[in-house]
Amino acid sequence: MDGLKGTGQTATSRRRVLCDLTSQTSLFRGQTGLNRPTVVMAEGEVNYAAVVFKSRNPPQAVVKKEEDVVYDEVKGQTKTTQQTADTHVSAGFVPDTKSNDKGHHCQPLTCCLGILCVILLLGIIAVSVYFTLRHGSDVSELKALMAENHNLTNISSKLLSDNENLKTDNNNLTNISSKLLSDNENLKTDNNNLTNQFEKLTQNYTVLVRNITDLTEKKQQLETQNQQLETQNQQLETQRNNLTQQIQNMETKWNEQNISRAQWTIDTYCPKGSNERQCKACPKGWENFQTSCFAINNAEAPKQRTWEGAREDCRGRNSDLAVIDNEAQKTFITGKSWTESGINGYWIGLRGENGRWKWINGSFLTESSWVQQPPTNNNSCAASLQNLNPWKSMDCDVKNAWICGQQALTV
Repeated sequence: MDGLKGTGQTATSRRRVLCDLTSQTSLFRGQTGLNRPTVVMAEGEVNYAAVVFKSRNPPQAVVKKEEDVVYDEVKGQTKTTQQTADTHVSAGFVPDTKSNDKGHHCQPLTCCLGILCVILLLGIIAVSVYFTLRHGSDVSELKALMAENHNLTNISSKLLSDNENLKTDNNNLTNISSKLLSDNENLKTDNNNLTNQFEKLTQNYTVLVRNITDLTEKKQQLETQNQQLETQNQQLETQRNNLTQQIQNMETKWNEQNISRAQWTIDTYCPKGSNERQCKACPKGWENFQTSCFAINNAEAPKQRTWEGAREDCRGRNSDLAVIDNEAQKTFITGKSWTESGINGYWIGLRGENGRWKWINGSFLTESSWVQQPPTNNNSCAASLQNLNPWKSMDCDVKNAWICGQQALTV
């Protein structure tokens, strides 16, 4: 189609050139006058003139065409543009503007008019020669254009046939397009449904991904906790084994100590005489009263101890600070708390706790008259002293003598 379009454009351009040449020839041959001549002349320059030829019977093909312009070289020696305009008027041209200078002499105008006539004559001769030479080539070109026109006619017929076929194809394509549009609407509906389903699936997928992420984090946390628990389990297993071994060692030592303690108890409570053992309720150096044994430690000032230090000494003797169960034991202990030089009291197993007096065996003192006053703090301890009733409250960090007590052996 591009080749055919190019061929048609070439033929059209050639027709226009042929018509222009024919019109110009007719105008030249049927010349009756000149219209709107314009000549601009300058000394030493090349000037062009626009010339239009009128014909009695102008051809219709060139009515709406622009005026043909024929250019020729014009050389003249004029002094002023005003002289040229006067020459145009004298030669019969219709000037574009009227000359205002009418006071010039006729002699210079005659010279200019003569020169202009010579120039016009030369231009007419040149145009005649040009069209004579061009006529032969125009005839050949006309024949070529006619042949090309014939070819274009054949091509036009073929194009008309092709156009009918294209119309048929267009109808078929229109039907197909209608069907495709219907299918497209159906596909749009299906696409909307699938889009909705896809959005729901995307939401579900997002929820699942979030759940998977949470579960993954929990799994990692559980794995970390599991590792920690395994480590702790191994440590506990190691500790259990160590404790088991320690228990076994302690049991072995305990058995050995029980044997030694039993032997010590026998030796303490039943000392061996000359021939046989004689058992007593209290160890040697202890005093028995009712069901208890008491050891009076009337240490001098440098060897006296605080309440905790005194208790530690009693524990080293397999006993503890004395616990008084009744008034008789109280009277006995008070009588044994001798007043000596440097002794301000004897520690017993009674200490303040939360504003109350409490025995070391966990029981509270029920006889409030046994002590001078309630404990001021948890660091208040009771001390016994002979001829001092009731017992006095002292700071537990004060150093005193002390009395140990334990259960008497039943003989």
